[in-house]
Amino acid sequence: MGKQEEDFEEELDMDVDVAADDDDLDIDMDDDSQGDGRLQSTSKRVRMIFSVMASPNRIDILRILNSKGPLTYSELKSLAGFKSKKESGKFAYHLRKLLRQSLVALNKSERRYTITNLGKLVLSLARQIEERSIIESGKMYVRTSHDSIEEFNSDKIIQSLVREGSLPLELSQKITEEVENRIYKFQTTYLTGSLIREMVNNVLLEHGHEEYRNKLARLGMPVFEVQEMFTNVENIQNGVEDILFTSGKNTLAEYLLTNTLPKDIADSHLSGELHISNLGLWSLIPDTIFLSLKELIEDGIELKGKCPSVARISAAKTLDDLKKLLPMIFNLISKESSQEIVVDDLPAVLGKFSKNTDDIEKMLVDVFTMSSTSTSLDKSPTVLSFRIPLSADKKLINAIFSAYNTFVKSTPSPKIGLVVDYEKGKVADHSEILAQTVSLGGNVTFSKGACSTNAIKNSSKTSEPSIKLGSLTINLPRLALESSKDETYFRARLVLLMKPAIAAMATRKKDVSDLIRRGVNPILAEKTQFMQKNNSSIILNFVGVKEAVHKILGHKDDKEGKEILNKVLQTAVDIAHKKGQEMGIDVSISMVDSNDLTRFVTLDSEKYGKNSIMDVLEGDSYSQGLELNPGELDKLTAKSESISDCNKISKILDGGVLVKLPFDAKAKESDIKKAIEKASSLISSFKPNQIK
Repeated sequence: MGKQEEDFEEELDMDVDVAADDDDLDIDMDDDSQGDGRLQSTSKRVRMIFSVMASPNRIDILRILNSKGPLTYSELKSLAGFKSKKESGKFAYHLRKLLRQSLVALNKSERRYTITNLGKLVLSLARQIEERSIIESGKMYVRTSHDSIEEFNSDKIIQSLVREGSLPLELSQKITEEVENRIYKFQTTYLTGSLIREMVNNVLLEHGHEEYRNKLARLGMPVFEVQEMFTNVENIQNGVEDILFTSGKNTLAEYLLTNTLPKDIADSHLSGELHISNLGLWSLIPDTIFLSLKELIEDGIELKGKCPSVARISAAKTLDDLKKLLPMIFNLISKESSQEIVVDDLPAVLGKFSKNTDDIEKMLVDVFTMSSTSTSLDKSPTVLSFRIPLSADKKLINAIFSAYNTFVKSTPSPKIGLVVDYEKGKVADHSEILAQTVSLGGNVTFSKGACSTNAIKNSSKTSEPSIKLGSLTINLPRLALESSKDETYFRARLVLLMKPAIAAMATRKKDVSDLIRRGVNPILAEKTQFMQKNNSSIILNFVGVKEAVHKILGHKDDKEGKEILNKVLQTAVDIAHKKGQEMGIDVSISMVDSNDLTRFVTLDSEKYGKNSIMDVLEGDSYSQGLELNPGELDKLTAKSESISDCNKISKILDGGVLVKLPFDAKAKESDIKKAIEKASSLISSFKPNQIK
């Protein structure tokens, strides 16, 4: 605080308790000889307060203190707009007025000014007078969504109806006239943009214009749900990101269900016939992406104008360069997929930069650690996985596995995974270290050929980028419950649901491809040849096939019943191929894990009764994928019934099938080692996991 301002503050301190000085002589005084003395005193005090309210500067000071809390002299002076030294005297004059009428108080120990209760009352009164004067003037104002207050103008409603809702002009004028009449009946001072929109939508519904109403609806979250997010912070795992992403995704999910998806598919999702995962991300990004690491790092980071805050790094020339480049690339690409990024060629790239496996292992631990901080777009984070072909150099592969185990030891729930490809190699050569990976809780899947950690197949035989659009799961038990135990009718209902579902997915493919082309997903747009190759496909996922066929339709779990199950799956695959050919897209069927599927059980229980649903369940949700008992594998051969059934289904489902090997949390590494070795000799894909 400057010397001049200190003098002003001292002057204020001395004058607080002094009677009115010359500055107050502009107030007209009643004759002291007339009337009761107390009334004269009260009248004078009221007029003095009204005198204070007469100055916009003094009202501003009260507003600032009311919103900001206690402020020093300098802070208050600056916020009130008295910034030059020449204005110091004027500011001191207004502050003195407020102090003398006890509208502002000074805490001398802290040397801060605060608004008093009387000051708050005066401020409230000033606001009421202002608003009432507006009403009396016949004008109304709107608090818009663009952080401004504007005088109400009905023409803007007409413009919005025509521009946003595509209403004919005559109908827009008619709706606006009715809305305007209702607004003037409210006798409110300030309207809000959202309130006017609600009234417009109500009038549209009353006149039977639901489609127009849906176009004009305001999307967002109820106040209660926003408050719940701030209250139930125990559900927040990724800090502020969770709150921001949840808010945004809820808005986009509502937009998808009301304006983008065909009504029959939206209704099927809401009723529980099918489930769309990641509703808020549906039209924005793909689900699973297969990429070559060579292509990702070829030119370093150069995004052609996108992500201007990200450092541009040239192509890596040394292992240290690669250590800097990889985490940045991985964190960027993880934002462009809702489920998984599968990266190929890691061993080949590492072998090119160094032959020292110790250096490679240390570098990879750092890369995995830094890459684990990537933004999570959903409760289930995007998995970053690396396909490791066992045909590569054994020492290099073991260095990668060892680095991954070091990372997993310090990560409670790793979102980095491994896909161990044993098509041209032996699991037994690395089973010891891989058994340790499983026991540590690592996310690892074994497969002959390329797939994701969730067993989504990549049928491409090249390293070109490939995109899989999934996120749509069909509730087979629901279809069975509605088929009166008629297997033929059940398959017919399945076909009837699949056709519009594939059409909706085809629209999604177009929307996502368009955003990639326009650079919304900069890595996919600039670092790959995706747009030129356009190598993308659609996957429909099935859940609860065993419950549907064996428990609800009533076909026993025997040879005949399994043939019917396979027939159901084959019918679905045939229809998917046929519909895909008609539309010029690749469509396949899978049986893999999907999130939030407990809602199927909840919705089916509400519709058909809890007891009837509990009778068909083996756990708390419908079966996803297949499961083998790892403790029984040593007794099985390729001709064993369970293995034969598993391989038949894997052959039918061209989109992928997740075969789980669940291990107890206390399982010995030696038992895990034997199980993964035996499983690799019997089936083409499996995922060992620990039951927590």
